Amino acid sequence: MAPLRLLCSWTRLCASLRGSWGPGSKGGVCYFSTSTCRHTKFYKDPVEAVKDIPDGAKILVGSFGLCGIPENLIRALLKTGVKGLTAVSNNAGVDNFGLGRLLRSKQIKHMISSYVGENAEFERQYLSGELEVELTPQGTLAERIRAGGAGVPAFYTSTGYGTLVQEGGAPIKYKDGSIAIASKPREVREFNGQHFILEEAITGDFVLVKAWKADSAGNIIFRKSAQNFNLPMCKAAGTTVVEVEEIVDVGSFAPEDIHIPKIYVHCLIKGEKYEKRIERLSTRKQEDVKAKSGKPGDNVRERIIKRAALEFEDGMYANLGIGIPLLASNFISPNMTIHLQSENGILGLDLYPFENEVDADLINAGKETVTVLPGASYFSIDESFVMIRGGHVNLTMLGAMQVSKYGDLANWMIPGKMVKGMGGAMYLVSRPKTKVVVTMEHSAKGNTHKIMEKCTLPLTGKQCVNHIITEKAVFDVDSKKGLTLIELWEGLTVDDVKKSTGYDFAVSPKHANAADHNLKRGINIYHRLCVFHFNHIEFQ
Repeated sequence: MAPLRLLCSWTRLCASLRGSWGPGSKGGVCYFSTSTCRHTKFYKDPVEAVKDIPDGAKILVGSFGLCGIPENLIRALLKTGVKGLTAVSNNAGVDNFGLGRLLRSKQIKHMISSYVGENAEFERQYLSGELEVELTPQGTLAERIRAGGAGVPAFYTSTGYGTLVQEGGAPIKYKDGSIAIASKPREVREFNGQHFILEEAITGDFVLVKAWKADSAGNIIFRKSAQNFNLPMCKAAGTTVVEVEEIVDVGSFAPEDIHIPKIYVHCLIKGEKYEKRIERLSTRKQEDVKAKSGKPGDNVRERIIKRAALEFEDGMYANLGIGIPLLASNFISPNMTIHLQSENGILGLDLYPFENEVDADLINAGKETVTVLPGASYFSIDESFVMIRGGHVNLTMLGAMQVSKYGDLANWMIPGKMVKGMGGAMYLVSRPKTKVVVTMEHSAKGNTHKIMEKCTLPLTGKQCVNHIITEKAVFDVDSKKGLTLIELWEGLTVDDVKKSTGYDFAVSPKHANAADHNLKRGINIYHRLCVFHFNHIEFQ
């Protein structure tokens, strides 16, 4: 009975103070806090919502590509003219939209990102020395933000060990073509025989977030894949400013459906005139469902795609990189169920949409419009990388610029010339439980080697690749013994492959002709070709 008496005494105390507390009481309920009370403040003008952001502030900006960007708040920053900003965001939109607009106006001094992507202005400013850029693995960026919001100062991760992330020396700022500011080495510790590096949490002065709906109490919910970085960022700044498409009455959301409780939301505005641009509008046509006669073209990409599809096993959870890996999913046997995970926050990817199904809030990690299967789920970026970091993904398939004889992988930058960022790749290859398959053309332009004794480009991961598939051959990769050729494409010899490979390799006595291997596996590699052959996909 003691707890009940205590509750009753608090109720009587609240009732006696109700008349004098005003904003501190509502409906007979008292609010007590050990810190300054902060209730969600609602704004009509986005400029008013961001006018307190000073020059030199550190801001976190939610989104993934152009999905879930706070369009109105970014436009408001253009109007305030605030400058010298440090911006934390997965990427910076595109040249003329999203954070790309703040780059063009030279309001951002320093970016903390995982991916430069196809934003040419972002890449130009970085390589020319106009912009400081800290590139960090996507999963690490998500976890640093989550840790910041949770009050955890730092954590250890295996991702980035043996790369510039751990060793230091990654260019943050260029000057006259040389590195003026470089990243610092990370502390390394060993746990259970595996090396881990120390990463510090990220917090900001302000965070700008785009959500779908809010209630009048300040609780918010997101829509589909637009959770991405928006959700964890809400918790990681001194002031969280949220724009939504709609504000509804309290009680419109079931309590269990709320993604972010009002305690994290300080400023809220109903946005206007959402453009919701799509970075890569990818659709399929109705007529593509009709069967097409004749044998499909025997070109380089198609060889790799068809062979890569044989890596799938029934019930597998797989993450596929953009390009050739993703296209391999279109050749999965009809007798298999494969669960495709996308690191921006989807489990259960399906085909590209028909034109009438396109949804700007539903994209994959390649920023392409997609659909999902029945039973699919959406989640935030930090949750996505829990799946990956925890070894719950069975297979990852991705492209490469270089692979070494012992399975080192390089695929994210050419120093001083080209930088795309590591994105999610460093995380995807960092778990020993996850099979890593590289799909790529055997040689680069000019017939330069891509399979080498030692990678010359900055590494994505050390001794992480298990399998290499090219248009000429298939290799098994052993982190101690090196490469073993296990398949040849029809019409090629071992000597043909040796001439285009930068390292001598063993040859399995059981090595097969790739076409024969396909037949032995008994898999219809042309399955769904009539629906989803890459020559019939429209990129607009």
